[in-house]
Amino acid sequence: MQERSSVDELANSLKEELNRYSPGGKLPSSRELVERFRVSPVTVSRALAQLAAEGLVVTRPGAGSYRARPRTATPAAGDTSWQEVSLSADAAAEVVPRAVDASGVLVTLAAPPAGVIEFNGGYLHPSLQPERAMAAALARAGRRPGAWGRPPIDGLPELREWFARGLGDTVTAADVLVTAGGQSALTTALRALAPPGAPVLVESPTYPGMLAIARAAGLRPVPVPVDPDGVRPELLAAAFRATGARVFVCQPLFQNPTGAVLTPERRPEVLRIAREAGAFVVEDDFARRLVHEDAGPLPSPLAADDPDGVVVHVSSLTKATSPSLRVGMLAARGPVLERLRAIQVVDNFFVPRPLQEAALELVGAPSWTRHLRTVAGELKTRRDTMTTALRLHLPELSLPHIPSGGYHLWLRLPDTMDESDLVAAALRADVAVAPGRAYFCAEPPAGHIRLSFAGVAGPAETAEGVRRLRTACDEMPA
Repeated sequence: MQERSSVDELANSLKEELNRYSPGGKLPSSRELVERFRVSPVTVSRALAQLAAEGLVVTRPGAGSYRARPRTATPAAGDTSWQEVSLSADAAAEVVPRAVDASGVLVTLAAPPAGVIEFNGGYLHPSLQPERAMAAALARAGRRPGAWGRPPIDGLPELREWFARGLGDTVTAADVLVTAGGQSALTTALRALAPPGAPVLVESPTYPGMLAIARAAGLRPVPVPVDPDGVRPELLAAAFRATGARVFVCQPLFQNPTGAVLTPERRPEVLRIAREAGAFVVEDDFARRLVHEDAGPLPSPLAADDPDGVVVHVSSLTKATSPSLRVGMLAARGPVLERLRAIQVVDNFFVPRPLQEAALELVGAPSWTRHLRTVAGELKTRRDTMTTALRLHLPELSLPHIPSGGYHLWLRLPDTMDESDLVAAALRADVAVAPGRAYFCAEPPAGHIRLSFAGVAGPAETAEGVRRLRTACDEMPA
């Protein structure tokens, strides 16, 4: 974090001085900048690269850095109005028009403005990410023989074996495909399992990114309610009968957004119901490595108890590491594996080998286990801090379930409080929250917000964020 701050400060200082140089004029050498600003050569290099990316500086290897010449005037925009007709005509022929709506995903991906506390994030704060371990793993990976060559289509055998071990004795490396993160794996799974126009059963509420995938593929998400014990089996069976669906997507462990865990009694019921319906269960096991310190033993993945190939399992390293370590997996048995493989090849060819090698180096290092223990303790501390602050300062927001894993809390708003108004008021108070509407594929039963405690710097920022949310609530009309 300190290095990033130094880079930004140096880049800003150099921007202010650019007017001293004529276009094409040479800037001071890197050595001069190191001595003058008392920063490291790496900081100088990154600051100049930042200015080059902004089109302000041109760097010439062996010659130095120069002020960029002004860009020519931007040509007049063309007339793209014809695209509205063309795109609408495509949709007219589809049984279920594809709706590419990324708004629910962008809420958690877009960085908030400076000074805004990020309660809407979906990733670990940089202080919780294993940055040094990842840097070391990437450096070691780059030196491996063949690291920059073409990898096996299914993924590196050692990495597939590592993922398979996490699913128990019944899954082997031959059942695993390495993917470019969990979102890519979910996209591949839904494309493989359901044709355009088909219904797909989803938990309600559920992850907006999965709803976006389904709608973009022309599928019809059908909600199945979730309670603190996970999806309700009797409603799942009824939904299969009513729709004829052949796919159910679920998050049995620390469900997003409710934090629910599918109980031991319901686990076999879900598999039995899907098997009798001739349907697949897509198990999104996104939060297994985000367990809290007080969670106790975790249930095994559904895939571990599935000899008949009902479950298509998805998981990823991204949530427990960094948004940019986009390495995940798909696991499946039977003919469906070949379809998954074919779609992945067509869409992506393969996951870049250096990234796979780096992931393998990371999870094989002694620091990996230490990192997971640290994350487990820190997430519990942040969860407890946020829970205590909410109960003290915002008792009118209902918190029906406190999870023992994951990175967020799911709060129900009073019937008199408008969700959209609260989200807007919160942003004015410099705290960003995720609106609950995006987590429902049908009409929501009430207003909700999701608060993430993983993307904050620590307890002090968490408490301050809740204080700002209190201010936002006080601004709401009575």
